[in-house]
This record gives sequence, structure tokens and C-alpha cells, in this order.
Amino acid sequence: MKKMDLNSLTTETRNEASINIDQLDTLEIVKVINNEDKKVAAAISRVLPEIAEAIDAITERFNKGGRIIYCGAGTSGRLGALDAIELTPTYSVSPDRAFGIMAGGKEAMFKAIEGAEDSKELAIADLKAVELSPNDVVIAIAASGRTPYTIAAIEYGNELGALTVSVSCNQYGQMNQIAQIGIAPVVGPEVITGSTRMKAGTAQKMILNMISTGVMIKTGKVYQNLMINVQPTNEKLIQRSINIIVDATGIENHLAADFLERADNNVAAAIVMIKTGVSNKEAIQLLKDYKGRISDILQMNESKYNA
Repeated sequence: MKKMDLNSLTTETRNEASINIDQLDTLEIVKVINNEDKKVAAAISRVLPEIAEAIDAITERFNKGGRIIYCGAGTSGRLGALDAIELTPTYSVSPDRAFGIMAGGKEAMFKAIEGAEDSKELAIADLKAVELSPNDVVIAIAASGRTPYTIAAIEYGNELGALTVSVSCNQYGQMNQIAQIGIAPVVGPEVITGSTRMKAGTAQKMILNMISTGVMIKTGKVYQNLMINVQPTNEKLIQRSINIIVDATGIENHLAADFLERADNNVAAAIVMIKTGVSNKEAIQLLKDYKGRISDILQMNESKYNA
């Protein structure tokens, strides 16, 4: 096996600002960490065009029924799985439409599986198991940008015609070069050398937040800045749903609760019912016709009455 030159990776170099961190008192330690964390957002600001490009391309595939598949190993894989999982309670995205695949399988979510990230064959087998298709999106995540598992995921995705996006923290990593859209904020050396769960992990989490949130906005799962597809599955989320309806329409709390019940707990439908005066069935059809975008429904409704 060819020896890897870790010294060539930005994420593996030593950080001069923390060279004596083992000799600092506790407050000084956290100040050093905090000062380094401040650099993450600045690094991401330099790759915003690539993030926006990814959002638009993913939205196009997602609107056509494609799936978002996050691939990674270790911390990176867990961050991808977390982003996918959160889309269900927040935006009612089916777990079949967005999910994570980790090197080493589900067991790797909770403990390290040695050697899994070094297997290209394992990545291809995992993507074949979920029947990756040209309609899908592969988001490959690895701080180094050179993890064999994620490189293979990109290569296999490219071969099938799927959309491939890489999220790494080394500009010249192989992933950034071969993915159709490469996103590589250079966050610099970690406080603890090579501990990429820190700044690199924070950067990956922030970027995945942007991508998935952007796609949800573009696909009509947000009205104004409200999560209108939230699933009211517990007391807290029921109250949040009522609050969303109140914020979106200005009606009183008890009326919002009534409309939520009439809409079979569909927040978006309840808002459309209130705003346009249509029935629940008509609201559902409008949401389908306008791809969930309430703003477009209301503009249509206003134009109809002003005609």
C-alpha cells in the first residue's frame, strides 16, 4: 500500500497558536479553542458560491424524486447521518429520500470500525445495496479529502451519472478534484494536531446545515422563515406547529389549534386554508400543484382576485 503523506494535508499540520496548550490553565485553553473556532465561519465564507451551486443542483435532483445520500467515515460519516436524520422531524422528508451511509455500517455510528474507511470496495458495495441511480445525489464527506471510502463513493456516483458533491477541508484533496461540485473550506491546523472532529468537523456541520436547509427552502418546505413541514409528533412539536400557524397568519392561538386539527396536523395546509379560505382537500392539492411553495400559492390567489 502506498504510504500516505499526512504532512501535505492542512488538517494534519501543527498549529503554532496551540503549541503550548498543555501548559495553559483551563480558561486559556478554552480561549485558544474559541479563537480557532472563529476562523471556521470565515473559511466557509470563501466557498459560498460552491455551496450555492450544490444547493441548486441537489434541488433539481430532489424535485425529480432523487435521493440525497451522505457518505463518510468516522466523525464525517456521523455528521452526514445526523443531517439526514434531522430532515424527517424538521421537514417531513421520508428517511428513504435522505439517509447516511457510513464506512463500517450502522455499528460505526457508535464505535470506531478500524480499517473500514480504507476500503473502496466497501463503498461501492454499500451504494449498490441502496441501488444508487443517476437521479440520486452522493454527498461525500471527509476532512482530509483523501479517504478511500469516500473517493470510491464519488467515483462510483460519477460512473452511474449521479450528482456528486464533496465536503472536505483540504483544497487539493482528491475528493475536491473528482467530485462534480467540490466544497473545501481551508480551516487551517487543528488545536490538537490532526483532531479533525474539531474545526474541520464544525465546518462540515455548518456546510451540511446550509446545503440541506437551502434545499428544503427551495423545495417549498419553508414559508417565510417558518418550518411549515414540521411533524407534530409530541407535545412540544404540536405547540410549535400552532405557534408557526399563528406567526404565519396572525390568528389567535385557539383558532390556529382548530385549523391544525382540521388540516389533519398538516401545518402547511392549515396556513393555506386560513390564507385562502379553501378546504383542507383543496389546500393539499394546491400544495401539490405549487410544489409546496405557499408564497407562490398566495401570489396566485392574489392575482386571481385582482384580475
